[in-house]
Amino acid sequence: MDIFEILEKAGKQRHKKDKVRILRENESWALKDVIRGSMDSNVKWKLPEGTPPYTPSEEHTHPASLHREHKQFIYFVQGQKLCETLPAYKREKIFLSILEGVHPQDALVLIDMINKETPTGLSRPIVEEAFPGLLTD
Repeated sequence: MDIFEILEKAGKQRHKKDKVRILRENESWALKDVIRGSMDSNVKWKLPEGTPPYTPSEEHTHPASLHREHKQFIYFVQGQKLCETLPAYKREKIFLSILEGVHPQDALVLIDMINKETPTGLSRPIVEEAFPGLLTD
């Protein structure tokens, strides 16, 4: 299941215990990185805010997955050595290639993440119950 599908499914649940259950059942580093990147104020993105100009991939033929591409987030987090030593244009080019390679809905999740928008239907108490210790702020 793609990250956007997990977040959508959890967000549509009416009860906290159901949201927590769905997050736990679909636990992955990619999911936790997206949630932490969206909600933890200690994670500061070294990318321009807003929606970058990019061409979304085809919905059924996207070549990449956030389950693999999330490993490149290290290039975008302020304070990380790989981020600080990378020129801005290369950092932004890597980000655009991720956006253009993943499912178009996952690309929107990433844009929300760098703009620090909490995924719809999730809240801090839900995330803290599903993944204790994930949010460090």
